[in-house]
Amino acid sequence: MQKRPVFDTNQVMRRAEELINASSNRYRVTVQVASRAKKRRHRENSEDFDDGGIKAVMHAILEMSDELTQPEIIGD
Repeated sequence: MQKRPVFDTNQVMRRAEELINASSNRYRVTVQVASRAKKRRHRENSEDFDDGGIKAVMHAILEMSDELTQPEIIGD
C-alpha cells in the first residue's frame, strides 16, 4: 500500500479564512473555490492524475490563497 503524504489541515483552514476575509463577498469566493475544485476534479479524472491525497477543494483553497498572497505567480 502506498503511503499518502501528510498535509496540515490547520493550514488549509487558515488559508480559507484568509480568502474569505480578503473577499468583499463570501458567497462569491465560495463559488470560485467550488468551481476551481470542480475543474480540477474533472481534469484529474480525465488525466488519471494523482495529487497525493489532497482533496480538490483543499487544493483549490491552497492555490487561491497563494494567488492572493503572492500575486506575482499569477502573471500579467
